[in-house]
Amino acid sequence: MSLRERILDFFFPPRCAFCGALLEESRGEICPACRKALPRTPDTERKCAFVRAYTAPLYYEEPVRRGMLAYKFGNAPARGAVFGRMIGEDLLRRDAVDFDLITWVPLSAKRRRSRGYDQAQILAESAAKVLGKTAVPLLRKMRNASPQSRLASAEARRANISGCYAVRSAEAVRGKHILLIDDIITTGSTISECARMLLTAGAASVRGAALACHREDK
Repeated sequence: MSLRERILDFFFPPRCAFCGALLEESRGEICPACRKALPRTPDTERKCAFVRAYTAPLYYEEPVRRGMLAYKFGNAPARGAVFGRMIGEDLLRRDAVDFDLITWVPLSAKRRRSRGYDQAQILAESAAKVLGKTAVPLLRKMRNASPQSRLASAEARRANISGCYAVRSAEAVRGKHILLIDDIITTGSTISECARMLLTAGAASVRGAALACHREDK
């Protein structure tokens, strides 16, 4: 370990991206207990409206849930680099790299100012580095909506975000195969709405990806 790494470890001790436990090594990102407990998804792809297929390496269960809540609401943007790399590595492992552009499901300007960062943007930028590409902003969220997590039914979630998103430039997406990244996919209503707007603007296809998704039987 270099002197610089020792100094950084002293002032900013490394912590597990999921549970927040102190790590023994600065280069570690996930503690052994969490790495063993991670609820990994199978290799099958999932479908939802307007999305050719979507994937996620993990189920939204502990310790993933704890890590994601800390990332989104605990002012912990550094965790996003770890989570984004996991998304990129999962796509490579599945050989699911049939896209031209990478983008993300954006926050509204108001919510981004309040949070201080856009969690899906960090995920997309980190995944893009693994994939040897650049993440670009293709969508804009036009208005705030009630948090999707507060809505129980798929119908309510679809209605809640209908008309929320707009494509920044039709020319940028026309004829392109696009990878759309979000943090969590539950019913698929959010990425479906974003994909619908991208396809309406002329995109050739949209693939979805996230760090976590819900089990299909829940």
